[in-house]
Amino acid sequence: MRTEQEIFDLILGVAKADERIRAVLLSGSRANPAIPKDIYQDYDITYFVEDITPFYNNPAWVEECFGKPLIMQMPETMRYPVGDGSFNYLIIFPDGVRIDLSFQFERYIDNGEPAVVLLDKDNGNGFLPALPAPSDKHWHIKPPSPLFFYSCCNNFWWCLNNVAKGIARDELPYVIQMLNDEVRSELHDMIDYYIGTQHGFNISTGKGGKYFKKYLPAELYAQYCATYSGSDYVDIWASIDAMCDLFHTLAVMVAAHFGFTYRQEEEDGMREYLRMVKSN
Repeated sequence: MRTEQEIFDLILGVAKADERIRAVLLSGSRANPAIPKDIYQDYDITYFVEDITPFYNNPAWVEECFGKPLIMQMPETMRYPVGDGSFNYLIIFPDGVRIDLSFQFERYIDNGEPAVVLLDKDNGNGFLPALPAPSDKHWHIKPPSPLFFYSCCNNFWWCLNNVAKGIARDELPYVIQMLNDEVRSELHDMIDYYIGTQHGFNISTGKGGKYFKKYLPAELYAQYCATYSGSDYVDIWASIDAMCDLFHTLAVMVAAHFGFTYRQEEEDGMREYLRMVKSN
């Protein structure tokens, strides 16, 4: 696999050789100083151009400049495309390097996500404004308001009724979708709130909670791992029990930290409903 420096030399070499490319921006994990570096990180690169037409749906140009891909995706050419007229090439090369190359034709608006200017041929008078030093502040955990805390709790317990009914009806795909998309989403929010109370709200737990293991005590992380199951309904019921127990533990501690009210009666009601469905 090529080194990071080799890839940056390639990206900048292409841009410097083409006057139509006016600026180059690095975003994503490689622009975020809080994320440990590894060989699997993508290179999220934006080329800013005044006329996007020559670069729009032009995979031959990509191959000529960067080499033949192992596989490539062009989201704007796929079904149900969405976008603002920009164009993206998501590329994996034979050595495993991945470059997500975006072409933009409008001035960059800083939304707080970490980004690094790699090249600006117009010295701040074109597509790129002056940017602050990159940080992961944009992704920091946000402390909950009373409404957000209550909504998280209520929706966690409420959506479990759909999981239980799906098990009773032998609707496995629905069960897994509801459990992992709806219920787990609320569990992840509560885990974030708890981690914030323990470590401060100036950190990020990463996309999909990928840094939970770093911030949760070992025993709580073990409980979290137990919330995943196979396709057997006995295992799924066990994972539901693990989810319920973990959510209760965290929610009570978060409520105590912020002085919120935890509505135990809602948990009790749903646990009783789960027992009813499970016993039928």
